[in-house]
Amino acid sequence: MTATPSPSPASGPGADVSRRGDRRRVLLAAPRGYCAGVDRAVIAVEKALEQYGAPVYVRHEIVHNKYVVKTLEKKGAIFVDETEEVPEGNIVIFSAHGVAPVVHEEAKRGKLATIDATCPLVTKVHKEAVRYAKEDYDILLIGHEGHEEVIGTSGEAPDHITLVDGPEDVANVEVRDPDKVVWLSQTTLSVDETMETVGALKNRFPNLLSPPSDDICYATQNRQTAVKQMGAEADLVIVVGSKNSSNSVRLVEVALGAGARDAHLVDYAEEIDEAWLEGVHTVGVTSGASVPEILVHGVLDWLAQRGYEDVETVKAAEESIAFSLPKELRRDLRAEARAAVED
Repeated sequence: MTATPSPSPASGPGADVSRRGDRRRVLLAAPRGYCAGVDRAVIAVEKALEQYGAPVYVRHEIVHNKYVVKTLEKKGAIFVDETEEVPEGNIVIFSAHGVAPVVHEEAKRGKLATIDATCPLVTKVHKEAVRYAKEDYDILLIGHEGHEEVIGTSGEAPDHITLVDGPEDVANVEVRDPDKVVWLSQTTLSVDETMETVGALKNRFPNLLSPPSDDICYATQNRQTAVKQMGAEADLVIVVGSKNSSNSVRLVEVALGAGARDAHLVDYAEEIDEAWLEGVHTVGVTSGASVPEILVHGVLDWLAQRGYEDVETVKAAEESIAFSLPKELRRDLRAEARAAVED
């Protein structure tokens, strides 16, 4: 069943609980959880372990989710912070967030076989950065400082890219030619905040060029839309996701902005505080794009045990996108790595 926000003030977040009756329900967002890029990256690690055996090294977390990382570690994946930590002659996988060209060079110097699990939508942004740099544009990259995706994109054209970390950062932007400026963005941002930042940039640079298509990924937008639809009715929204997951953090912000009285981010059901349920009749549940469905079911079971058994689906979009696995999985990478060491 699809739930849609009621126009009645009595059903809004600020309504008196006594006017709602005693019905307890859950609004379950759809779509939620794994996007195509995350699915591709996780399967890439699993396939590499199956084909080549452990250990397989992964530079940084393959996706930003504690459960996924721990599960892959149990299967034989070793996560490292830097490429130099991988012993020569081994296989290293680059995470879904993408890496700068210098990282590929480090792997080559370290005589490593590589599997690039970068999300194709992130690769699209990388290619845009390279293209506009070749055309000598100043590139204003909207994103969060220190995020792995931003670091990777910036590395594609470091002399042309300036990071813009939200609308408040626009006043600090300096460019060489205000008539030759383009904006790009991190793929996992809040759509509304990004558009606010773009608006502020256009006020400063009226001839600001936009990318050929929106950089914020389809999955991020769809999950935010679903949360907006249920936020006006939810007393509490629980977002399943890790604290270092940008798109999961944004879902909490979107829920509050849409009218939810309260919203929290949890990795597991056990992290939910029962005090959050005080006076709550409607709980919204969603998950970030790197969250497996088993964790959502854990939250639903936890809520059902406390009387929230009535689950309604809030459907924002259909998703059917799938990405092919990295082409490197079709080669004998162990043999290639050994050959590199012997050379």
